[in-house]
Amino acid sequence: MDEQIKQIGERLKGLRDVLDIPTEEIAGLCGITVEQYEKMENGEGELSVANLQKIAKQYDVALDVLMFGEEPHMSSYFLTRKGQGMSVERRKAYKYQSLASGFRGRKADPFIVLVEPSDLDAPKEMNSHPGQEFNMVLEGSMQLVIGKKSLTLNEGDSIYFDATQPHGMRALNNTPVRFLAIIF
Repeated sequence: MDEQIKQIGERLKGLRDVLDIPTEEIAGLCGITVEQYEKMENGEGELSVANLQKIAKQYDVALDVLMFGEEPHMSSYFLTRKGQGMSVERRKAYKYQSLASGFRGRKADPFIVLVEPSDLDAPKEMNSHPGQEFNMVLEGSMQLVIGKKSLTLNEGDSIYFDATQPHGMRALNNTPVRFLAIIF
C-alpha cells in the first residue's frame, strides 16, 4: 500500500512540475492546505479519489494516469474480469478497484470499493467533488453521510446523489462493506 501511495505522489509532483503549476493552486483546487497537499506528493498524506479526480479533470489528465501510471488505450470496450481490476489502497481502510481503467475518454469512473470497519461513530473523512455519484451496496452495510443527512444502506440498496455535497461512509456491524461506486 505505501509504495502505491508514494508512486501516486510522485506522479502528482511530476504533473505539477511539467505543467509548472504552483503547489498553492492544486491545494486550493482540492480544498486542502499546502502542507496537506505536499504530504500527498510525498506519499505521507491521505489520498482522496475525489481530489485525484479534481486534479485529473482540471489538468486534462486521465485519472488512471494519476492512480495507476498507465494511459487508457481502449475506445470501443474494456472488459474487467471478476477480481482483476487495477486497484489502489489509498489508506488501510479503503481499497478501490477500477472497473474501466483501460477505457479512453470515459464519461464515468466505476469502482468496486472495499471499506474496512472502524471504531469511529461517524465517517472519518468527508469528500466532495464535481458531478454526481452512484453507490450500490454489494456486501455488508454502511453508513453514508451526505451533508447533514445520515443514511444506512444495506446489501442491495443503492443511492444516486449530488457529489458536490460533502459525503463520507463507514462500514457498519464490525464487518467490511463492498460497494459499487460510479463517479460521473
